[in-house]
Amino acid sequence: MAAGKTSLGRRVAKDLGVQFVDSDVVFVRKHGAITDFFAANGEQEFRRIEEEIIAEELAQPGSRVLALGGGAVLSERTRELLKEHPTVLLMTTQEAVLRTANLARRPLLRDDPSAWGRILQERKPLYLEVADITFRTDRAGKDQLARRVVQWVRSYARREYLAAHPERQQQSQSRPERQARQGRERRQEREQHPERQARPGPENARAERTRSENTLGEDQS
Repeated sequence: MAAGKTSLGRRVAKDLGVQFVDSDVVFVRKHGAITDFFAANGEQEFRRIEEEIIAEELAQPGSRVLALGGGAVLSERTRELLKEHPTVLLMTTQEAVLRTANLARRPLLRDDPSAWGRILQERKPLYLEVADITFRTDRAGKDQLARRVVQWVRSYARREYLAAHPERQQQSQSRPERQARQGRERRQEREQHPERQARPGPENARAERTRSENTLGEDQS
């Protein structure tokens, strides 16, 4: 909550070349300001609609970066959906939030800014339940954070691709990795089937004959 998901999400989406969607922005476009909606309809109704918006966005085809509000994980349905997608958790500190966030636009903090710490402790187990990786937004600049997130996303996508296409695993290995793997396979083959040892090639055979002749000459002398 108030960890900078929107600004960072836009940078990450731009670097990845995909669409960026903020669930709060979608809500505002359809239902008006969140603070006004909270006042008129309550948090429960807001969460219900938020859950629907997130489900609709996650069901869209193609890749995208979807930024969620901090309370989205309160929905069990949303948590189950997030487990099917790579999920990045952004964390910060209360001091950073009070210094940078526009509290007037946050109904749960507007009247009691100190509630941030309590809310975090209540939600943290749910965050950890769905997160694949966590980044601290108060310890690095936005450009650096964006690079780290992009790097992680690409690495995640590559792992998922190789898991789905195991035949590509060997093709993706570097030359040293292939050589090391082939060496291990040859050693295992020799250990399991010593009778299959390859006979010496022409050069090795000549070397063996030379050593034998030298040995014979030494014996005769």
